[in-house]
Amino acid sequence: MENNLSKTSGLVSWIGDSVLFKLGIIGFLTLLLLIPSEWIQSLIRERQSRHDEVLKDISDKWSSSQLLQGPVMILPYRTVKQVTDASGKVSHEEMLTNVYILPEKLSISSKVEPEVRHRGIFDAVVYNAKVNVSGSFSPLELAKSGINPEGIVWNKAKVVIGLSDLKGLKNNPTIQLDNRQYGVEPDFANLELFTNNLIIVPDLSKEKKTSLTFSFVLDLRGSTELNFLHLGKNTEVNIEGSWPDPSFTGRYLPEKQKVDNNAFSAQWKIPFFNRPYPQQWIADNTRLNTSNETGTEPPHSETVSQEKKIDEPFFGVKFLLPIDQYQKTMRTAKYSFLIILLTFLSLFFTELLYKKKVHILQYVLIGAAMTIYYTLLLAFSERIGFNSAYLLASTSTVLLISMFIGTLLNSRKPALIFGSILTTFYIFIFVIIQLQDLALIFGSVGLFITVAVMMYLSAKMDWNQQTLSE
Repeated sequence: MENNLSKTSGLVSWIGDSVLFKLGIIGFLTLLLLIPSEWIQSLIRERQSRHDEVLKDISDKWSSSQLLQGPVMILPYRTVKQVTDASGKVSHEEMLTNVYILPEKLSISSKVEPEVRHRGIFDAVVYNAKVNVSGSFSPLELAKSGINPEGIVWNKAKVVIGLSDLKGLKNNPTIQLDNRQYGVEPDFANLELFTNNLIIVPDLSKEKKTSLTFSFVLDLRGSTELNFLHLGKNTEVNIEGSWPDPSFTGRYLPEKQKVDNNAFSAQWKIPFFNRPYPQQWIADNTRLNTSNETGTEPPHSETVSQEKKIDEPFFGVKFLLPIDQYQKTMRTAKYSFLIILLTFLSLFFTELLYKKKVHILQYVLIGAAMTIYYTLLLAFSERIGFNSAYLLASTSTVLLISMFIGTLLNSRKPALIFGSILTTFYIFIFVIIQLQDLALIFGSVGLFITVAVMMYLSAKMDWNQQTLSE
């Protein structure tokens, strides 16, 4: 009996003092802490979703992002189609289709005034914009497209412009076409050119030509983005606004741009070679695709006999908020496993160097503190921004764990060393978060150095004689 008790006591003593057993427990605990880490990432995604909902709500009440399309001239066109019935009898049937004509020259000048709207702790960028549009339409190409001028219904011609959110219109716009003013009206018929069509119906019976000049001014409200559709044979767009963080979006980057601390300006000059549709075509009811779907075939000739969905070559500017705290917090949280593992290994080496045993429960408490760190970072970043929140949460966590280590080991020196190590880890992660193109190489080199230090320390220890004691 005494022999069995002695063996049991020896086994318990070996388990308590075994370095390998302690390492196994630390590894298991690190994996276990992945569960609350995933909960925190889920919380970050939930807060991001709530932020997006607030932005959408503000946009719905103010106006969503704006995409200006057009103008496009549409000429109803009568054609005769040969029809053969079941008995072989041939007849001729008159049909009505459309000739679509794009601008020869399209010039757009826009002055944008963005501002930040607040809803609780969330921010959204909205803007007011005055957009001046002018240019001229191409002449009708009769010979090239095989159009019979007698079939054109000149008195039912339309000039169409598109706007992604009509709620953003602050005025009742008018279009000046060949020195005549026309009031714009929304089209509720079966016209499918744009998602929202604004039209005028000029009577061109006297002119019987399409090479007409046009101009109009739109006083707009929108949020987040202002984009334009490249429709002119020669398209020139100038945008300027009082915003320090613009992002130029779409298919084309500006030819010239200037961004400073208070304002920006940008200029595009785009020839029609970069455009996926011709200057003129014939179709029953073309829809210029507003959802940017892929896989659609643009017309490659001047005449199109069926409806086409055309991938839009749009471009413009997006007004970024200076800091996206949710994205940075999520990136930080994804490094939680690495930070916890390195911290536990550092504490384990501290145990071995100072011959002081740290109870596994105390590892759990330190892991809990490092997990709660991410909720602190998320909560404070929503109030004071990511950088300040990172400094506050990191400093608080380092001080808490360092004081805890100092109390456990009853010594100030290991607490200072461990605090320095933990500070280095958090600075390392912060630098990676700030970097873009160099993040991978910087992180890889940092981890290589960390592993090298761990290997050096482990090589200096006699693992056969190493035990943990109280």
